[in-house]
Amino acid sequence: MADSAQATAEAPQSLVFCKLCLTDYPPPTTDELHTCGCVFCTLCLQQYVQLAVREGGGAPVTCPDMACLRNGALLDSEIARFAPDQVELYQRLKFERGVQLDPSKTWCPVLECQAVCDVRPSVDSQPMSVPCPSCHAVFCSVCRVPWQEGHVCSERRLLSSPLEESAQPHPETDVLVKQCPTCFVYIERNQGCAQMLCKSCKHTFCWYCLQNLDGDIFLRHYDKGPCRNKLGHSRASVMWNRTQVVGILVGISIVVLVTSPLLLLASPCIMLVYKPCHCRKRKKKKKKREL
Repeated sequence: MADSAQATAEAPQSLVFCKLCLTDYPPPTTDELHTCGCVFCTLCLQQYVQLAVREGGGAPVTCPDMACLRNGALLDSEIARFAPDQVELYQRLKFERGVQLDPSKTWCPVLECQAVCDVRPSVDSQPMSVPCPSCHAVFCSVCRVPWQEGHVCSERRLLSSPLEESAQPHPETDVLVKQCPTCFVYIERNQGCAQMLCKSCKHTFCWYCLQNLDGDIFLRHYDKGPCRNKLGHSRASVMWNRTQVVGILVGISIVVLVTSPLLLLASPCIMLVYKPCHCRKRKKKKKKREL
């Protein structure tokens, strides 16, 4: 019995396959996620969590396996274990994201304050005056400028303007911070073109009119209407982008057209290979019956 126990103790441990680095590891160098049970090597999890905290903007850090059915979020204790130097950053980004996604909360626009303010609900979705409990400033709940008597919200006036108006830029389009029309996360634009991609929900939209651009691969939105020629790129760069898209589509079509005849020509050979095998099976069955 002692010999068998010693042999069992000396037997090599079964290795665990890590889907991130595609390498086998002994169990002590791996970790299992609590929410989904997926197992990865500790080094890959450390690198993944650190990158997810820096690039996620406070979003929940989910399982790195794209095929994971549960795809649950990592616990705060797991994030503290794999990225101990970024715990404070993650908690701050998580709190800021919660404020941005909460329609009843907003940030005080005073740079020296930046307190969290409560927004009163509006039945008709009209801009409301928001008092800051810290610096006592009063500002608009939508455009965040100081609230005065007879205040007209610049953001609301921009969104309600007719599409047939002049294509010249409006003064309201100089606003540097807007909300994503899908998830309402605040987005700051300091440079670049007018085609915006929300990092939170991956929604693509126009900065000026907030129209959906998810399916506009040719950027035709900027060919007419109030946003005409306001993409921010030269006409030559836009045409080059469209040429690249067309080239990719044409290339895929050519590959399909070239491979289709080859498959048709190869089909008789495949049938000839399959047919003798099928005939041999029949002959074997006949011999068995005769026996």
